[in-house]
Amino acid sequence: MTRRASVALPGSPSWPALIHLLRPHQWIKNGFVLLGLVFSHRWGDVALVQSVGLALVAFCAMASAVYVYNDLVDVESDRRHPTKCRRPIASGAVKPSTARWLCAALVGLGAACAAAVSGPALALVALYAAINVAYSHGLKHMVIIDVFVISAGFMLRILVGSLGVGIPPSSWLLLCGMMATLFLGFAKRRAELLAVQGDSAGAGSTSAGSTMTTSARPVLDHYRPEVLDQLLSLTGGCTVLSYALYTVNPDTVALHHTDKLIYTVPFLVYGIARYLLLLHGRGRGQDTARDVLTDVHLLATALAWMAVTLAILA
Repeated sequence: MTRRASVALPGSPSWPALIHLLRPHQWIKNGFVLLGLVFSHRWGDVALVQSVGLALVAFCAMASAVYVYNDLVDVESDRRHPTKCRRPIASGAVKPSTARWLCAALVGLGAACAAAVSGPALALVALYAAINVAYSHGLKHMVIIDVFVISAGFMLRILVGSLGVGIPPSSWLLLCGMMATLFLGFAKRRAELLAVQGDSAGAGSTSAGSTMTTSARPVLDHYRPEVLDQLLSLTGGCTVLSYALYTVNPDTVALHHTDKLIYTVPFLVYGIARYLLLLHGRGRGQDTARDVLTDVHLLATALAWMAVTLAILA
């Protein structure tokens, strides 16, 4: 019995390379789209659930389009990077022309799904794409602003899953979302700085460390460890405080007919503490989605928070 080998045609990308280019593990971030539905008490509204589902697909498609576009823009610097050189475009596994077609198709899919939800949803998804293009072409080199742009992307996810589908967004929930995403953004920069400092120590040269910082991510030259640690303390504390205040706010209690949401606060505190441990003790933090999916404690905490929250709201 002859076994046929699975070989890609010359010049054609393999499916694993194309899938890697889309970074599907990052779609976990689009879970922010679901927050409006979770806290709306309208889970039985089939039309609303379908709209939120379409909004989720729209953001998955547009987020992947942004990743493909960013890889196209950064292909030359990625080829000089010790790990990013393995990305599909930088390694040659996917041709730039193929990536451009794929990016256009994803933009079309994302726009079509968002338009099917509502005009505001389409506007929010388009704004997400626009700020990420601006990020790729300059905003990522602007200290502090780069993290606010990352946070804005998450806030747009929350808005498209609330305002975009006709659910009035909670001011407290938006505040908590902003603080949480700023915390994750500053944690990412701190992790990158720790990685660069580790490479510099391994090289045994201060000048070599400076070169590595610039080549890895130029904006890191403007960050200082002590400042990032203070910003992490500030945004982490504000995340817990804003969420705790949300759970006991009279409007929240009246909306959900319960004052028990306060019991979900410990999950948030533990999640932040665990993330800081991974950041400083285990060299994690550069890829939030991968950290959540691969760390049993973080994954269990996220699932437990969701389960307890739904149980209380139900």
